[in-house]
Amino acid sequence: MSTIHLTNGDVAAESLRTALAQAGRDDRVQALRDDLAVGPLRGVDDGPQIRADFWARVSGDTRRDFVREFREQAAILASLANGTANLVVWHGASASDQLMLRRVCYLLRNSPQRLNEVRLSLADLTDPHAWAHTRKDRATSVGMFAPDVLQARVPDAAPISVLRISRLALEWQEVKHANGETRRWRDNTFTSSSFAELDALILEHAGADWQPASRVAANVMSAELWFLVSDSIVLWRMRELAALRRIRLRGDANAWRSLELCAALAPCSPQ
Repeated sequence: MSTIHLTNGDVAAESLRTALAQAGRDDRVQALRDDLAVGPLRGVDDGPQIRADFWARVSGDTRRDFVREFREQAAILASLANGTANLVVWHGASASDQLMLRRVCYLLRNSPQRLNEVRLSLADLTDPHAWAHTRKDRATSVGMFAPDVLQARVPDAAPISVLRISRLALEWQEVKHANGETRRWRDNTFTSSSFAELDALILEHAGADWQPASRVAANVMSAELWFLVSDSIVLWRMRELAALRRIRLRGDANAWRSLELCAALAPCSPQ
């Protein structure tokens, strides 16, 4: 029987493909492309529209067909659920990875014998300079790990018990029903929060002088939020705050290189 490895995102998938090739394996790797820690989830398993609409707002890219992309992802998930291959879910200790795991368990709840997992944590992150070591929440995602680390863990793939699959599938249902704007994962429990938490951090680091928006973003992304925040989410929140006149932006509001930021009520001294 064939084996398909599942990861949260393309970066993790590419690293795992390299690891499997180094191990002499030709297993297929399938990336699931949705950061489930942010945005609405109610109805996510019923159709692509809810997530497509959210990411279209975040991106601001009117040329990109998000509905088509999420339809394709839905077709992949259906194919995985209805297929016969063994599945190995690779996950780290982050809200997004853990939500992906629970969603897969929900979709495969009627075929539990096919589900396996590889669990990664901060202890597996061998690079002592990796920024994850500075996080108090110890959040990690599979994309943080080098191929040689993943290669060493390939033999550790282990079946997920039927009882655990049932519990994780139920947790996915509960998270969908809660439908928060953001989701924290702490002590093996999910809690909902809001984008106001990110907005407050952006406002906290906005000062009277113009500064690179990327500097503020770095502070937000490294904060102890109990979920990993992507740069695209931070950039979107900056645009939203600017539209509300709570901060000021100058430069290309869709790119980091030229974008600068200062507090809305400050004189914004020139630099």
